[in-house]
Amino acid sequence: MNIRSLVRETIFRLARHDLALFLEEREDELLRIFREEIQRLDDRIPEENHFIDINMVPLGELILKASLQALRRFLTEEVNNE
Repeated sequence: MNIRSLVRETIFRLARHDLALFLEEREDELLRIFREEIQRLDDRIPEENHFIDINMVPLGELILKASLQALRRFLTEEVNNE
């Protein structure tokens, strides 16, 4: 492992729990912004007017929540580097 990788890994180990807390504390804000962006995307897709209308905002929100949970787990669980 070179010095650059060693420094990066050390900084990550020091900051990972703070980053997880940061994401947790700002989850509502992230979800609000994400909902707005997904709604914009939904409004721009012309096929939505002609075919089955999938309400993308709740679906996207579920996916984002699962993604945030996965990130928090990654940041807070000890990694076994076997």
